[in-house]
Amino acid sequence: MRLDLWLWAVRAFKTRPLAAAGIKGGKVKVDGLPAKPAHTVRPGQRIAIQINSNETPWVRTLLAVDFPESRVGARLVPQYAEDVTPAEELEKSRMRGPLMQGRRPRGSGRPTKLERRSMGELFQ
Repeated sequence: MRLDLWLWAVRAFKTRPLAAAGIKGGKVKVDGLPAKPAHTVRPGQRIAIQINSNETPWVRTLLAVDFPESRVGARLVPQYAEDVTPAEELEKSRMRGPLMQGRRPRGSGRPTKLERRSMGELFQ
């Protein structure tokens, strides 16, 4: 099965074109080596995906177990891909400041006039 199709099928990427773009951009490595979207995935291969969210880049590592017929539900993903991401990388993914710039805590209500003005300064 093609690498881009497998990454999309196991929900590592939202769409297949995004998976292909990530692979072409050098964000995905198979067994430590860069790959192309048409690379054939085999059981037992380690696929490392670099994720640049939250200002702290981290690497998600998946182990190919099997090949789905098509995109699978989130509950079925463990049948096809095992997440073997190291604990320190998972900690990086959870690292966020207490309040990200321009974000408000969920459920905090509508911002006051003073808060709206300070948020406006961030985006100017």
